[in-house]
Amino acid sequence: MACNGDGCQSTCYKDEQPCSKPTESPNPSNNICIKCKLNDAVSGYGGVDDGRFCADCFRSNLFGKFRLAVTSNAMITPTDKVLVAFSGGPSSRVALQFVHDMQERAQKNFDASRDRSLPVFGVGVVFIDESAILSIPSGEMEEAVEVISSVVSSLAPPTKELHIVPIENVYSSDSSDGKEKLIKLVGSVSDPTGREDMLLYLRMLALQKVASEFGYNRLVLGSCVSRIASHVISATVKGQGYSLPADIQYVDARWEIPIVLPLRDCFAQEINMFCHLDGLKTFRLSTGPCSTINSLVSSFVALLQEENPSRESTIVRTAGKLIPFQFNRIPEIVDGKVPLATRRRQKRYNLKPNDSVSSESFCLLCNSPLDKSEIVDASNADNSRSSDIFYSACCSSCHFQILPSDSISMEQFYMDLPQSVLSRAKQANNGNLSLLR
Repeated sequence: MACNGDGCQSTCYKDEQPCSKPTESPNPSNNICIKCKLNDAVSGYGGVDDGRFCADCFRSNLFGKFRLAVTSNAMITPTDKVLVAFSGGPSSRVALQFVHDMQERAQKNFDASRDRSLPVFGVGVVFIDESAILSIPSGEMEEAVEVISSVVSSLAPPTKELHIVPIENVYSSDSSDGKEKLIKLVGSVSDPTGREDMLLYLRMLALQKVASEFGYNRLVLGSCVSRIASHVISATVKGQGYSLPADIQYVDARWEIPIVLPLRDCFAQEINMFCHLDGLKTFRLSTGPCSTINSLVSSFVALLQEENPSRESTIVRTAGKLIPFQFNRIPEIVDGKVPLATRRRQKRYNLKPNDSVSSESFCLLCNSPLDKSEIVDASNADNSRSSDIFYSACCSSCHFQILPSDSISMEQFYMDLPQSVLSRAKQANNGNLSLLR
């Protein structure tokens, strides 16, 4: 899948590298776990907690970060149906494992309960096959599908539904030229970084479509501190500073199906170590070299992290001081089946109106919130072409990196867009901005 190339760390759900066995250095001083005071601490993975916890305490500490993020932000409730985006890399593999652990515990509590009043949330897994637009060997893709199927089937009950979806499904399922349009659309973007970002947007559309069609109401991504730190710098470089706060929060509900990031407080080094300790299967697809702003920034952040293990967390904490948007929270829960404690917790942690920014206008291509200076009044554009109106309603970053500059190429680009994007554009042209949320 995309973004599994060397050095690529965009904000997508992809995982750059498979779990590799850490080089565990000898421990001559016989360091003891600072938590249990009994077992030897594990070391060699290079994280901020390297050499502090034993294997058992390390597992519980990492799962504790995940659970705190989930409960504090009401990401998953008993009545939810959760879709986990799985790419085969370590971050999405750990996200799937932790969601499974939560579901398994909920099932045990349900079985032990007398009244069985609280249902167990459902879990599904989705893998987006991007071989239509990436040079992935067919043998590798077939092997990847086998690994994914074995991973999902090996998880204990409750059973999880697996969706393996070609990315060309962003077009209508009854469209015979969807793959051809997709190839033309991505090929029309000349800038390498723009193509990579365009693939990110298409991937999100594919995930949203699967979640909507199969009745899921949460989409779990495996973005961790390391990935978010890279995105903070790359988004700044690409002129996306205004929309940056929207991408780095625990919750992103600007989409039809809200996106949650339960691994937001976990480091890539910790995740890799967890995969090694528990023997979790991961893989990386060959997608060729990746020379983009995103890959350069990823290499830069990785170098900073080698010099100081706290650099990534410093970047994310600094960006966290930016004011989030009102859609960076789960909508208020009104379901009576949800425990009162969960509703109170959500009310406590949810953003207050004065702590967030309201944005009713979004880029028609990447769905980023628009600054007032980027909003164009289209009320007097009755005689303009749809492609021109679409161009004027996109953000400056898309103008610079993705959209064609000449009107003829822009018209063809517009015609090749998926129907979901065109429908959103028509809604915006009609002035119904509330439907953009």
